[in-house]
Amino acid sequence: MSVGKVFSTHGEREKFTMSPRPKKSRRCEGKVCCKAFKPTGISMPELKQITMYRDELEVLRLCDYEGLFQEQAGEKMGVSRGTVQRILTSARKKTAEALSTGAAIVFEDSQ
Repeated sequence: MSVGKVFSTHGEREKFTMSPRPKKSRRCEGKVCCKAFKPTGISMPELKQITMYRDELEVLRLCDYEGLFQEQAGEKMGVSRGTVQRILTSARKKTAEALSTGAAIVFEDSQ
């Protein structure tokens, strides 16, 4: 936690700023099939590229492909159900955008 000085019309007071919690490591067992997934017939430089991180792909695999509940997926990955829900929402949105607009999904190991 860092301390700074804030000045106002009522005088000087201390302001505390908090750092975010460190990111918990996430267990990802699934293999990435390739570096990117894109529409055929269009080269990568011509396409919008959407980055999908390894944990997003893992949550999609566990929940949507394997049919696990979010709580079960969280146990496998070592994170809370709430974290799984946030990651899953992000991954589904990126997938829907790529499929709807013809964008490429580029896979990356970590965020």
